[in-house]
Amino acid sequence: MKTTPNLAGTAWRKSSYSDGGEDNCVEVADGLPATVPVRDSKSPAGPALLFPTDAWSTFIRTVKTGRLGPNSN
Repeated sequence: MKTTPNLAGTAWRKSSYSDGGEDNCVEVADGLPATVPVRDSKSPAGPALLFPTDAWSTFIRTVKTGRLGPNSN
C-alpha cells in the first residue's frame, strides 16, 4: 500500500531553474525517502507533485543537458 508523505514542516527551496521572479517559481523539498515533492511557490498551501527520486534525477539531467527546453527539438 502506498502512502502520501506528510509534508507539514518540510523545508522547501526554490529551484535554481526558477527565474527568480514572482511568476515562475518552482519549489522542491529534499530529504524524503524515494520521493521529491515539487510545488508552485505562489501556492504553498496548494498541492505538491510527488516524483520518484530516480525520475526526478533523470528529469534534472535532461534539463541540464539542454535536451528539454524552449530550443530543444
